[in-house]
Amino acid sequence: MRVLVALGGNAMTGPDGDPSPSAQQRAISAAAVHLADLAAAGHELVITHGNGPQVGNILRKNELSAHELPPVSLDWCGAQTQGTIGFTIVSALELELAARGLGNRVAAVVTRTVVDPDDPAFADPVKPIGSYQDADFAAEMTAHGQTWKDFGDKGWRRVVASPDPVEILETPMISFLADSGWIVVAAGGGGIPVLPADRGCAGVSAVIDKDLSAAKLAASVDADLLIIATDVPCAVAGFGTPDASDVGAVTAAELKALRATGTFASGSMGPKVDALLDFVDNGGSRAVIAELSQLASAVTGRVGTAVSSHGQAHSDDRVAADVRESRDDQ
Repeated sequence: MRVLVALGGNAMTGPDGDPSPSAQQRAISAAAVHLADLAAAGHELVITHGNGPQVGNILRKNELSAHELPPVSLDWCGAQTQGTIGFTIVSALELELAARGLGNRVAAVVTRTVVDPDDPAFADPVKPIGSYQDADFAAEMTAHGQTWKDFGDKGWRRVVASPDPVEILETPMISFLADSGWIVVAAGGGGIPVLPADRGCAGVSAVIDKDLSAAKLAASVDADLLIIATDVPCAVAGFGTPDASDVGAVTAAELKALRATGTFASGSMGPKVDALLDFVDNGGSRAVIAELSQLASAVTGRVGTAVSSHGQAHSDDRVAADVRESRDDQ
C-alpha cells in the first residue's frame, strides 16, 4: 500500500521537550525505526511532519536577536524547519534502512500549500505560537503589528491565522518520486503557506495545521492509508471526564457524531479527527490515529482510532483482509 504518515512536531523533540539538536536527532532516529518497519514490509511511504516546537524556537531567537538582526516571517520559519527536519529525517531513515540491507532512496521536498486569502482565519487569528511572555513584552510586540492573547496564569502568547489548506503545489513532484520508488518527506509543518498571485504565489504570515495538510496530501498522492502518528494510543471521547472512553474502529458517521458533541479539543485531537474524516470523505480508503511506536500494527487496523470509507467499522480480521487485497491489486 501507499501509506502517508504524519509525525507530530513534539515527536521530534526530547521526551521532556528538550529542543536541543542532539535531542531532536535522537527522537527522529527513534521514529525512523518505526518508519523503516513499514518500508521493510513493502509499503510505499510518504512522510509529513509537524514543526510547532521548532518554529517556536526560531521565533524566540527572532525576539532575542531583534536588536541586531531583522526577524524572519512565518513563511520563512516554515521553510527553514522543512529544510532542517527534512534533512534530519532523510539522514536517520537512510541509516536505518541501510542497517537492514534495504536500498530505498529517501528525499525531502520543500513544499508550499496554497491558502484562500478570504479564509475567515485571517480575520480572527487564534493559533498560538512561540513561548509565553509577560504583558509588557506582549504589548511591545503588539505595537509591532503582532496579535497576542492573555492565557491567564501562563502569561501571554502570540496568536496567528491558521487557514485551511487548499492545494499542495508540489504534489506532481511528490507523486513522481513516490511512483519512482522514493520515500518522500513533504509538506512539513503543513506546508509553507502561500497566497495565489498573478505570476505564481506569495508567502503569507500564517501557519497551517499539519494534520489537515496531511489529509490533503494523502488524497492528492492517492495514498491508500493515512496514519496520524501521536504520543497517545488513540482518540479519547470525553477526555478528562469520568465518562472518558477510547475510540477504536468506527464508521465515518459514528466519528462525525462524536465530533459534533465537541468532545475532541480544537487544540489537540480535534484537527486529527477532522483529518481522518476529510481523507475518507474525499476518496481515501482508511485513516488511523495511532501511537508512533505502533505504526506497523496501525497498518493492519489492530490499534488506534481507525475509520474506513467502507461504511462500517472493521474487525481486525476484515482489516487485515483489506490490506492483503490492496497488495494483490497492485
